[in-house]
Amino acid sequence: MRKRYIPLIVLLLLSVSAPPVFGGPTLRTMFRPLLADPLEPRIAVMPWLDDEFLRLDIGTSADLYQSNDGRLAFGIDFGTYTLLQSEDNFKFPVDTIDYLFGINASWKQALENENIPFDELSARLRISHISAHFEDGHYDEVAGEWINEEASPFGIPFTFSREFINLVLALSSENYRIYLGYQYLFHTIPDTINRHALQAGVEIDTPGHTYLAADFKLLPEWRDEMNRTDGFRGTWNLQAGWRLTALGLENVRLAYNYSNGMNRHGMYFYDNESFSSLGLLVDL
Repeated sequence: MRKRYIPLIVLLLLSVSAPPVFGGPTLRTMFRPLLADPLEPRIAVMPWLDDEFLRLDIGTSADLYQSNDGRLAFGIDFGTYTLLQSEDNFKFPVDTIDYLFGINASWKQALENENIPFDELSARLRISHISAHFEDGHYDEVAGEWINEEASPFGIPFTFSREFINLVLALSSENYRIYLGYQYLFHTIPDTINRHALQAGVEIDTPGHTYLAADFKLLPEWRDEMNRTDGFRGTWNLQAGWRLTALGLENVRLAYNYSNGMNRHGMYFYDNESFSSLGLLVDL
């Protein structure tokens, strides 16, 4: 058994032993978190299938207020997104970690038009901060230097910090949802970054408590020769999952994930990535 699957097994055992949260699969946010967006606050252990890495996410979103008519809510977001390496003796050095926190507002409206295949229109607005840092797993203690320091256009360490507004509009029915999103950076370090990004996605429930989800973003593409972003690159995150309802784990998903495009970790925002992973996600 590969070492990087040990955190996944631990998460599964904790899920089995823990009592149901909030009465089962009911989420504590009016706006359902996007299934395939890797920057949603969540609890997840996702080992890579093609390399000795795994991603460990710890976070959640929660509504602090919901209106009496159930159409408006205000809440908070907290999340960490960690890239770990797998080494001997069950060690998992942290290569890089991203921290996110912020506030959000969400709204929804029932649709009663029989001419459209949707039951609900919803929206979520977020104001968030995210920062990223290299950790001990990215430092070679024998050589006394940062790993691949020459690959970074800013040297290592460098400051990565962003404040942004993110708006998502969604149309949904009982078995599927489509959405569009826009993000604007109102402050960013480094500052030679295009401040706009676009997003679109779809989620489909399939038989046997399974689902398919796709998240697509147009993210600014870094150009080394220009020392800034220029143009955009399409970035996919595809997910196929199974909700473990039959095992009594209504809040747990087993999911295969494929990512291709701009790297989602701030310390590697200038780089491209392509990898597959398989792991567990817990919906709170």
